[in-house]
Amino acid sequence: MRAENITNSSKEDIKNSFESLQDTICNKLESVDGSVRFSEDIWKREEGGGGKTRVLEEGAVFEKAGVNTSAVWGKLPERMAQRMEVEAGEFFATGISLVIHPRSPMVPTVHMNLRYFEMNNGNSWFGGGTDLTPYYLFEEDARHFHTTLKRVCDNHDAAYYPRFKKWCDEYFYIKHRHEARGIGGIFFDYLKGSNDLLFRFVNEVGKAFLPSYIPLVERRMAEPYTDKEREWQLIRRGRYVEFNLVYDRGTLFGLETKGRIESILMSLPPFVSWKYDHHPEPDSREAGLVEVLRKPREWLE
Repeated sequence: MRAENITNSSKEDIKNSFESLQDTICNKLESVDGSVRFSEDIWKREEGGGGKTRVLEEGAVFEKAGVNTSAVWGKLPERMAQRMEVEAGEFFATGISLVIHPRSPMVPTVHMNLRYFEMNNGNSWFGGGTDLTPYYLFEEDARHFHTTLKRVCDNHDAAYYPRFKKWCDEYFYIKHRHEARGIGGIFFDYLKGSNDLLFRFVNEVGKAFLPSYIPLVERRMAEPYTDKEREWQLIRRGRYVEFNLVYDRGTLFGLETKGRIESILMSLPPFVSWKYDHHPEPDSREAGLVEVLRKPREWLE
């Protein structure tokens, strides 16, 4: 279905909403961490547009957190147009992308990306989602995260959550490892229709980020952990890096449209480990997590 054309003022509204959400999230993360603040890097893209990259590093709670917004435009490379199955031409894209890597292995990593894309022929769509990557599985945390997302989805369409949850499980799958990156969330792309209705949905997904994640941080950040558990966290971060560099569409889009490399690779953790042919001990908490990652679960049944 052809999307409704969106006016320039609406395009600006979407961009402004992502920037407002960036402010809200950064302020809350600084408050929870209590030790460091975000640095901000305002950048320009030679081909058109730019963005604001904000990074918090070496915090008491968050080892690294990045919250980026951008609005870019220009000619879509032919290779990207073929991959996206659209006609080559001029494009406009705006969005917010964040990844938070906590210091404690008891606190999960989280990712969120929300975006709007428009071609000069009037074709436009929304995409995005959010997913949770724990190092140690707490089922009540998984249920809280998914319950929060389902509530937002159900406010718009009862079919959204099961559809987008399945899409997330399939998208964030590391094929060469035969396991998911984490315990999922929601993922959607090429959502077309009423831009007003879809923008409202995407905006509410963004506003649900803090209530879906911060309670988990506050619940787990003071729990003690061992060097062995920290080592497991670094190994699992290796899987995160593998997915982002091999499969992630946002990373590939940024690189192929000559995006800003520092902002694109902001999602990578500061410390990571790869151990040759590593396997967790049988019947351990680590092995239990891997078992879940190999067979996606329905957390709300």
